[in-house]
Amino acid sequence: MKKWNVVVFTALALMLIVALSGCSSGGGKNGTLNLFIWTEYIPDSVIQGFEKETGIKVQMQTYSNNEEMLAKVKGSSAGTYDIVCPSDYMVENMISQGMLLTLDKSKLTNYGNLDTAYLNKSFDPDSKYSVPYLGGAGVIVYNKKLVAPGADFTTYGELFKPDYTNSLVVLDDFRAIIGITSFSMGYDMNETDAAKLAKVKEKLLTLKPNIKSLDSDSPKTLMITEETKAGLFWSGEAAIAINENKDLAVAYPKEGMYLFLDNLCITKDAKNAENAYKFIDYVIKAETNKEIVTEFPYLNPNKAGVALMGEDYKSNPAISIPAEEINKGKYVQNIGKTVDTYSEMWAEFTK
Repeated sequence: MKKWNVVVFTALALMLIVALSGCSSGGGKNGTLNLFIWTEYIPDSVIQGFEKETGIKVQMQTYSNNEEMLAKVKGSSAGTYDIVCPSDYMVENMISQGMLLTLDKSKLTNYGNLDTAYLNKSFDPDSKYSVPYLGGAGVIVYNKKLVAPGADFTTYGELFKPDYTNSLVVLDDFRAIIGITSFSMGYDMNETDAAKLAKVKEKLLTLKPNIKSLDSDSPKTLMITEETKAGLFWSGEAAIAINENKDLAVAYPKEGMYLFLDNLCITKDAKNAENAYKFIDYVIKAETNKEIVTEFPYLNPNKAGVALMGEDYKSNPAISIPAEEINKGKYVQNIGKTVDTYSEMWAEFTK
């Protein structure tokens, strides 16, 4: 009898250990989703809403730039991440390396909510691998109270002036900062000519004394608290900043702006591909989209979501950028081996 009790107790104990192990893995009743996305890019309420509706547990990690994301995905075991959120040029890069799943759009019932202007872009001509999520531009934000009268932020040249020593916050993004330096010299943002890039490097280094902070996570913070006079950062961050501090203003540089379109993609080796489809479909619902852009007010490729937004969103100059300004802008392109030159320039700039 005692031996039987020991056997039963042992069996029960093993069952308990297995159950606890399942709990500790963080999976929901309908499985798990591993999301890898930009910092401050999706509200907690959206994650919680998806989990409640589907019973799928979302395990989220964040990154600050495309290159960091690519390195981590490539350096991790296959299937570590189910969904990634690469920008335009990085989608093309990941497609070329066979890293993304060809999408079955029949599983995306809300796909019709997307504005066709953001589909079939050059980085994914048939939108086979990517679903547009949020977009925008790199805009200049400045404090009208702190800058000198007559300061002209409609040109990138203003940022290079010695007046701004240790007083700028700019993106910790080498394609953006090298790109706007090229713009300031009349070159292409995706410049590949070696002689021109040598000159770009010289000018880039003159910007270094003006940088108080390189920040892609929350560059708005130093502008809101008035610890910096001006900065260059994502339009969504700018939209929040000018709402928080009425002394801040947005400028569109006449040379053209860095444009971006971030996309939801499923990795080729995703272990939870079906859950990934469910998440993307949930995110592009009009009501969910409204929830997202209310907290993170970026340019919105979801026409159904835009229709639900109020006038504050539609009239914000960091969101409703005039079409003529957008037309002057450029998306980052895949520049092949020349990216190594950019990386070397950035390493010297940041050391």
